Amino acid sequence: MPRYAITTFGCQMNVHDSERMHEVLRRAGYTESEDPKAADVVVLNTCSVREKAEQKLLSEVGRLAKWKQTHPEMVLVVAGCVAQQEGERLLTRSQGIDLVLGPDNIPELPRLLDDIGLGAPPLVRTVFDLEAPRFLTALSDEGDVARNPTVDARAPTAFVTTMKGCNERCSFCIVPYTRGPERYRPSAEIIAEIAGLVAAGVREVTLLGQTVNSYRDPSSELSRAPGASPDDPDESEFAALLRRIAAEVPGLVRLRYTSPHPRHLTPSLIEAHTDLPVLARHVHMPVQSGADRILKRMIRRYTRAEYVARVGSLVARLPDLSLSTDIIVGFPGETEEDFAATLSLVREVGFRGLFGFKYSQRPYTPARKLADDVPEAEKSERLARLFEVSEELLGAHLQRLAGSRQRVLVEGAGKEGTNAWTGRTERNEIVHVAGAERLDLRGSIVEVVITRANKHSLQAELSDEARAAAKPLPAAPPAAPVEAPKPRAAGERRSLPIVAAGGG
Repeated sequence: MPRYAITTFGCQMNVHDSERMHEVLRRAGYTESEDPKAADVVVLNTCSVREKAEQKLLSEVGRLAKWKQTHPEMVLVVAGCVAQQEGERLLTRSQGIDLVLGPDNIPELPRLLDDIGLGAPPLVRTVFDLEAPRFLTALSDEGDVARNPTVDARAPTAFVTTMKGCNERCSFCIVPYTRGPERYRPSAEIIAEIAGLVAAGVREVTLLGQTVNSYRDPSSELSRAPGASPDDPDESEFAALLRRIAAEVPGLVRLRYTSPHPRHLTPSLIEAHTDLPVLARHVHMPVQSGADRILKRMIRRYTRAEYVARVGSLVARLPDLSLSTDIIVGFPGETEEDFAATLSLVREVGFRGLFGFKYSQRPYTPARKLADDVPEAEKSERLARLFEVSEELLGAHLQRLAGSRQRVLVEGAGKEGTNAWTGRTERNEIVHVAGAERLDLRGSIVEVVITRANKHSLQAELSDEARAAAKPLPAAPPAAPVEAPKPRAAGERRSLPIVAAGGG
């Protein structure tokens, strides 16, 4: 069987796209290789939101191109947002690329690899599915499990796409160019995928979309949600979708979503958070800046006061809810006074986590017309100060939780053997559960006692009740011997095996 390897750069949407590529390739008869240098096909799934991510891609392409000089049989695929952004230009900018694949063209990957195996020259496929949007569905049914032995070991969390593309025109953002305009998935398809995932053992689902809470059902099957106003230009059908998921998939334990836009944090969505226990007590709500002047230059379409009022209304209804955000420092024209406004906003809202970035010019964005007048050293200094405030707020919050009891969804084993299990609370705090190495906790919601606060996480032990209810881990079967792949001689050429093309 031909072997493949995928490296992912970027956001949750890229992680989701990579998962779908794994499944498309496995359906077509490929097997995964842990080592890209032992793979017949290497896929780099790329991000172009930040310049640094694009630079990392080009560095990796250069490294693999050198490898291909002595291993020309390897097929190198560049997928994702940089592929969509650059298209044909990638073939001239970087040597060794065989296929450039846009996010909407993932179902075509096996067929395109077949063409390359038959001797086709380097290919570019970056066509938006504007007329008939396609959304790849996660494998979950028994037939899928039989074809893909990794499915029955599925993680207890999963991503589900509700929409793709973006109609916002934030001046710094390349997403509308690389992902196209907003296209929405029928609500029935979303429900069916979540139901299949839950039947396969998934406990928590995160809904994905570039502006996930702008969702509108193309099939017009959703009833108007409580609190929704037909006269509100920011209203959507996202709250109605959340209510339908809660009603029709009662086995789902937790529901999250990312990334929303503050404009669409409407009364109907706040009502949904109040009424639906399945919704996690955490919302990631990007703000980008705390200064009105910069928000206007960013074309964010809200003011600081409007942002504070909307998230304040949500927290007033749910005082135990935690908020996190995205912030850009050093946007063109940002003064020290503007940055101070951002720091004061972080403290005022009390974010318990944030992703901070230094502004970098991106192709095809309106902000390229603005003079990037904040020196790089000043951007770095401001970012460091932003993180200092963020760490202070998070540290104080975590310290307050010491000695408390929390409910944790256990997602998997702790890293590097330092902890038995790792999971998250409803509010998205990371919790390491020690002293339960012999217990089978994966996918369980367990009560823990917080024993101490770490810098970015919590240390815990199982409560007596949770320990008594937990099942022991099954005995591990003896490991089967693994036959090492036969090495190929340097420079040996071999056509990629032709396999049956599959779709998502």
